[in-house]
Amino acid sequence: MDPREHLIVALDVGGLPAAEALVDSLGDEVLWYKVGLELYAAGGPATVRMLKDRGKRVFLDLKLHDIPNTVARASAQLAELGVDIIDLHVAAGSEAMARAAEAVRQVCPGDDRPTLLGVTVLTSTAVDAAGKPLSPEGLIEEVTRRAQAAKEAGLDGVVCPARAAESVKACCPEDFALLVPGIRPAGTEKGDQHWVATPDWALKAGARWLVVGRPVHGAADPKAAAAALCGQIGAAIV
Repeated sequence: MDPREHLIVALDVGGLPAAEALVDSLGDEVLWYKVGLELYAAGGPATVRMLKDRGKRVFLDLKLHDIPNTVARASAQLAELGVDIIDLHVAAGSEAMARAAEAVRQVCPGDDRPTLLGVTVLTSTAVDAAGKPLSPEGLIEEVTRRAQAAKEAGLDGVVCPARAAESVKACCPEDFALLVPGIRPAGTEKGDQHWVATPDWALKAGARWLVVGRPVHGAADPKAAAAALCGQIGAAIV
């Protein structure tokens, strides 16, 4: 597979003009982009349309979390917008996940529909529900439990830290997709991420997509940084 199919660059920039400039500067080096809360709040659906007009694929990272009816209707609206990946919090509950999956399939009844992923535990999470430091074992247990709930509700995969990827792959079907944020090339800063991994580590653990933000858009030469990442990905998947 083309290494670019695994790399999702996070457009964590302040507005549509900045996003458009970055996308144009990266050119064909990047196929996938993540549009998160900040950019969507600034540019709205126009951000998605800008990317689709350029032939890019879009992971719309809004982490939907509301009552089941609202999550289902919002998921349907986003599917009609033409995004390629939609995520929602597993914590929204089984009914919300199941209804979202059904709503997306009704809007896009064929195979060409958005992938629906459940958000398990954020890569910035350092403590558990009791406020105690979250151990690797605790993280793996919680992520695996939530991944199983997402699978049973009919989602296509989950968003999870790389540390828990092997456990999720062991308990879910082969085609259950894993999207892993918190990717950092060796030697780069962790920033506000707690659970980080290098591209090769995450891919070998079972990740299908890797989300990278600051190591690309914060680099002196973003296009060269993206090319270097694709080189690391290519070496890991041969």
